[in-house]
Amino acid sequence: MQREDVDVVHEIEQDAFGEHHWSKSSFYDELANNLANYYCIFKDNVMVGYAGFWHIIDEAHITTVAIKKSARGQKLGECLLNHIIEECYKKEIKYITLEVRVSNEPAIKMYEKYGFKSLGTRKNYYQDNNEDALIMWTENIFWDNFKNNYEQKLSKLKELIYEKN
Repeated sequence: MQREDVDVVHEIEQDAFGEHHWSKSSFYDELANNLANYYCIFKDNVMVGYAGFWHIIDEAHITTVAIKKSARGQKLGECLLNHIIEECYKKEIKYITLEVRVSNEPAIKMYEKYGFKSLGTRKNYYQDNNEDALIMWTENIFWDNFKNNYEQKLSKLKELIYEKN
C-alpha cells in the first residue's frame, strides 16, 4: 500500500465496515509507522481489498483485513492472509495474532483453516456495538505442523485460482 492508495483503501474500508471505520488519517499514520506492513489486492486491475500487520519482535499482529463487499466469496481475503504469512516467513516472524469479531464466522473459519486458535476474548472490544473480539494466535509458523498445513492450504488455493483463470 502506498500513500496514493489511501483514497481507494478508505472507500473499501467504509464499504466493508460501515460507519465505524478507520479514517484516512489512520491509514496515513499506519503508512508512516515503522512497525506496519500493508498490502492491497487487485482484481481486473481494480483494488478490491487490503490487509496489514504490525511486526513486533517475533510476532505479527494483523491489524486489518478488508475485502469490498462485491468482491467477497472469491478467496481474496485468503490470498491476503497467505501474503501476510509469506511475509512473516521472509521476516522470520514466528507467531501471528489478531482479534476478530465473535460474530464474523467466515473470517474465524478462514483463520482456523490456517491453524489459528482461539486463546480467549476481549470483552466489549468493538466500540460500535460493544461486541467481543476473539483473540486468535498461530503456533510457531516454522514448526512442521503449521508449515505442512499452510503448504497444503496454499497449494489448494493456487489450484482453485488457476482453475478459475
